Amino acid sequence: MKVHVLGTGRSVPAHCLQSAEIDCPAHMKDRIDVVGVRQRYVCRSETQIDLAEAACAKALTDAGLKAEEIDVVISAASVPYQLIPSTAPLVMRALGISDGTAAAFDVNSTCLSFVSALEVAARMIEGGAVRHVLVVSSEIASRGLPWTTAPDVAALFGDGAAAAVLGAAPETSASEIKAVRLRSYPAAYDACGICAGGTRFDFETDYQGFKAHSKFSMEGKALFRLTSQYFSGFVEDLLTQAGWDQSDVDLVVPHQASPAGLEHMIRHTGFDRNRVMRIVEDYGNQVAASIPFTFDVARERGLAPAGTRVLMLGTSAGVSFGGAALVI
Repeated sequence: MKVHVLGTGRSVPAHCLQSAEIDCPAHMKDRIDVVGVRQRYVCRSETQIDLAEAACAKALTDAGLKAEEIDVVISAASVPYQLIPSTAPLVMRALGISDGTAAAFDVNSTCLSFVSALEVAARMIEGGAVRHVLVVSSEIASRGLPWTTAPDVAALFGDGAAAAVLGAAPETSASEIKAVRLRSYPAAYDACGICAGGTRFDFETDYQGFKAHSKFSMEGKALFRLTSQYFSGFVEDLLTQAGWDQSDVDLVVPHQASPAGLEHMIRHTGFDRNRVMRIVEDYGNQVAASIPFTFDVARERGLAPAGTRVLMLGTSAGVSFGGAALVI
C-alpha cells in the first residue's frame, strides 16, 4: 500500500516511578527487581485522554498538519476510557476537531491494537476514501495491576501514549507499507487478561466474581511456550509476504512486553540485537502504546530516516501475533 507515516508523537505522565520506590512487602522485593524494568511512568492526575491529546498534538506538528485536516481518528488501545461510547470521539473532541468533519472509532486487539489500526487506516487511504488518518494508542496500564498477588507481573507495566498520522505516499516515493500480518491462537485465550468489565461477570448478581476478576492476570509460561512454538514461523511468513529476507530489515520495532520477552524474541527469530529497538527498561510495557511509542523514540533518535525498512512485531492477549513491514 502506497501509504506512509507523515508524523509521530508520544507522551508520558509527569510522575516517574523507580523500581526502588515501589512499596511492597520485603519478601516480594526480589520478584520486582528480577523483572528488569528500572522505571516506568504512571498517571497521578492525568487521564487517558490527556495522554492521547498530547501525543496527537505532537504527531500533527511533526506531520505539518492541523487537526481539522484529519479525516479519521482511530483509538487503538487495549482498555478504553469507558465501555460506551468508544474513546476516539472523545480524543477528536479534545483536539478541537469540529463535529461532523471526521469519523472516530476504536480498534482493539489489545497489545497489537496499533498494528491492527495501521492496516485499517492504510486500506482506507489506499482506497481513496480519506486523506489523513490519526491513530493513537493511549494506555493507563497502572490501573488494575495485581500488586498484591503478582508484583513481578505488575512491575512490568507503565503508562503512556503514542500517535501516528498516516497519508498517501507519492508514487515517486519509496515509502510504502509492504505487509501487515495478524494471526490468532485462541486456544490460549485465558493465558492473560482482565475478565471483569464486560458482560462475563454481572456486577449486580455476581459482585464477588466481578471484583475477583477486575485485576490483570497473566500465565507467563503458557505465553512463552506458545511463542516458542509459533512466533519464529510467523515472522518468516510476514517477511515472505513483504518480499524481504531477514537481512533486508534495518530496524525491528517490537512490542516491549518485558526484558525477558525481548530476549526470548531475539533468540527465536535470530535478529541482530543491534537492530532491535529496546526501551522497556525505562518505560515498561505500555500495552498497545508500546509499539508506536518505541517507533517514535526510534525516529527521534535518527534510527529511522527516509528509506529505512522497519519491521514492527508483537504478541497480544487473545493470543495473537502481529507485525507490519514498512519502508519509511
